[in-house]
Amino acid sequence: MARHFQDFQRITTDPKILGGKPCVRGLRLSVQRVLEVLSDNPSWEELQLDYPELTRDDIREVLAFAAASLNEYFLPMDTSAA
Repeated sequence: MARHFQDFQRITTDPKILGGKPCVRGLRLSVQRVLEVLSDNPSWEELQLDYPELTRDDIREVLAFAAASLNEYFLPMDTSAA
């Protein structure tokens, strides 16, 4: 059964889909994959050519979800150069 994240109606999680990774609208398309594609080529148009089921609103919500996720998790700083 797919569940939504609070404040993110297009981002879902379901243990039966991609092991419960956050996905776009219950599709087999993870938030992580969308971000990986955008990091290599930030063209929304090309992303939509590769994934025609993805809408601009989906992409906006993926980016907002990723930004909100940073409030919950911090990467350790590399202190070796200090």
